Amino acid sequence: MAEFDSIGPAWLGAVMVETQRFIDLELSRFIAAGKLHCKIDKVAGVLETNRPDAKNALYEATIKQGDFLLNRIQKLSRVVDL
Repeated sequence: MAEFDSIGPAWLGAVMVETQRFIDLELSRFIAAGKLHCKIDKVAGVLETNRPDAKNALYEATIKQGDFLLNRIQKLSRVVDL
């Protein structure tokens, strides 16, 4: 998928010898898990890739680390108050 900006699930199913329904279910599962960076456009009948860039990955990592740190500080403040 990395080589294409968009691809038809019907073509993907034909290449992989699978049904359209199976391809849709598997792709939606991988997309929801964050393992595949694309979206399914049912109207146009294509899969569109949306590759995250390095800045977005850094932003998400910073937000996760900040959230983790905030939770730890809140737990520590509860312990200190007791």
